[in-house]
Amino acid sequence: MTIKEMTIRIRVPTILRSYTGGAAEVSVDEAGGTLRDVLAGLDAAYPGVAGRILDSEGKLRRFVNVYVGSEDVRFAQGLDTPIPPGAEVSVIPAVAGGAGQEGGERPQ
Repeated sequence: MTIKEMTIRIRVPTILRSYTGGAAEVSVDEAGGTLRDVLAGLDAAYPGVAGRILDSEGKLRRFVNVYVGSEDVRFAQGLDTPIPPGAEVSVIPAVAGGAGQEGGERPQ
């Protein structure tokens, strides 16, 4: 297995890039572990970033979505989701709201 295959790529949303020096994608060497391991590695490399993804109880924050490949970890094993070598983890802040019907009115 090559180094690239063992590295986990993490896509970082704009709002968290101040923790990663502006990088939109970073890598950690936590292949074969769980999402919990990957986030610990991410926080070791970029201190403070995990605190924006996890709450004070160590659970995923309510308005943060995390995907391994195209799978939402909330529908997998959460923080215990296995991360295969070479995987891509995406951290995506949830978006709320939106426009109502045409003209900006909301349906009654």
